[in-house]
Amino acid sequence: MQVNSILKAGLAGTVFLVLGSCSDDFAGQGGFSARYAVARDALENGDYKRAKRSYAQLMPDAGPLRPRLQLEFAHSELRDGNYSEAAKLAGSLAAVQKGSARSAALAVQGTAQHELGLQLLADGETESGKQMLIAAQAALAEVLQNDPQLDPLGSMAGRKAGIEARLSRL
Repeated sequence: MQVNSILKAGLAGTVFLVLGSCSDDFAGQGGFSARYAVARDALENGDYKRAKRSYAQLMPDAGPLRPRLQLEFAHSELRDGNYSEAAKLAGSLAAVQKGSARSAALAVQGTAQHELGLQLLADGETESGKQMLIAAQAALAEVLQNDPQLDPLGSMAGRKAGIEARLSRL
């Protein structure tokens, strides 16, 4: 009887040690999920500074989820009004992605470029603004052509039409 208890305790201890040695995988993933929830919640609730900090802290541990986090980080920059940085981050991501992942990155890039182009035009930088609008138009056109389901309400199509109208006046 006592031997059985000792064996059970030994087995439990062995399982604990094995799981303990894997704690980065188990607790880390749970911790990762919780930290991701904080980042995503911050993005969705308009706390872009916190979202960016949280995404930046998650990146080193993201593994195959890194592109998704990079996209959400770029989206945080976009929503925070850092259009140049958002366009750069999303553009870098689009350059290495394919399919819908590329289109999602291009949507952020094109939106950021559009807003940046409008800022440049408002600042009197007509040629730079025009070039940025042309880049935005190309990014959004690719999204709409390859993945129209990413624009279920037509906001990207409307943005693209607005860009085209603005370019025709320049």
